[in-house]
Amino acid sequence: MKDKWRDLGPRVVSGLALAAIGGTAFVLGGLVFLLFIAICAGLMVWETSRMAAPEKTNQNKILGVIAGVAVFAAIVLPMSAEGLVFIAVAAAVYLNATRDRVWLSLYALLVMVAWGTMWFLREVSFAYSVWLICVVVASDVLGYFAGRTLGGPKFWPAISPKKTWSGTVAGWIGAALIGFWFAKGGVDNALALAITSVFMAFAGQMGDIVESALKRRAGVKDSSNLIPGHGGLLDRFDALMFAAIIMGGFLAAVAPFVSAKGH
Repeated sequence: MKDKWRDLGPRVVSGLALAAIGGTAFVLGGLVFLLFIAICAGLMVWETSRMAAPEKTNQNKILGVIAGVAVFAAIVLPMSAEGLVFIAVAAAVYLNATRDRVWLSLYALLVMVAWGTMWFLREVSFAYSVWLICVVVASDVLGYFAGRTLGGPKFWPAISPKKTWSGTVAGWIGAALIGFWFAKGGVDNALALAITSVFMAFAGQMGDIVESALKRRAGVKDSSNLIPGHGGLLDRFDALMFAAIIMGGFLAAVAPFVSAKGH
């Protein structure tokens, strides 16, 4: 029983510290948030490159720095230029890799796109960005405690042996509750946002599954040891990455229709 919860203390302390740092940067916005985004993106590309070429220590660090600078610079560039910058960095990860170069270079690209999308989401709507973060956090926290407490059948044992169906469903319930809490304008809106919240939680869970699959292929337990109790930044932000990309894609898809309707 004690072994089941042995990582809880470090996990809570480091999680609160990360939430305080990230939350402060998010609320302040502007240059502070941009620096936070760039640092996270750089460290996560470094972690990805470590999985792709564990023996190339210096090259991986250089790629992480380049990725952080690229994300910082790309925020102020036109969207087309931003995409080219990210692709160039992903290509560098590909050329540096000695294993799984296609998948891990694509994942490095997703990391940069995800943080660029988080910037975009905060600029579009502070409230919806807070909602998305709360959905992912609630899904992760309830999934962790329900999975450890209830156990039961595994969600996808070949890829993520610790993830259970009880934790997965608990995450959906937590996300739905967040949706209800954020909703305004009656029962219909509350139900719609609750369903959307569950969908975003599922997107986040798939992000966790994808990262677990990549780690398993690389033969590592954690992407790094930067965060006690959690592993690396990829281990902590994998769910938010996928949820942000799905949300950003949705907003980009509906924006032309909303604009056309407004005119």
